[in-house]
Amino acid sequence: MCLGVPGEIVEIVQEDPTNRIGKVRFGGIVKEVNLTYVPEAKVGDYVIVHVGFALTVLDQQEAQQTLDYFDQLESALQQTQLDPQPSPLSDSSEKG
Repeated sequence: MCLGVPGEIVEIVQEDPTNRIGKVRFGGIVKEVNLTYVPEAKVGDYVIVHVGFALTVLDQQEAQQTLDYFDQLESALQQTQLDPQPSPLSDSSEKG
């Protein structure tokens, strides 16, 4: 299974048709991404990025829905880390 992450194009750095590069914002992080596979993408568009390559253009609503799912997942993971679970190796009958 692969994970593609949505991000917003904030700048086109290089317009070479064989190596088109842009800066894409993922939350508070901006990374350079290869945009060659999405020649129609422009500043302000959202794209799905996998291993540094934008693979498809998304509309803003679709991108926001995916980002909301990631936020929900992060909250669930944080909650799990806050609720200590008994170790499966511990023997609850032992008194310490």
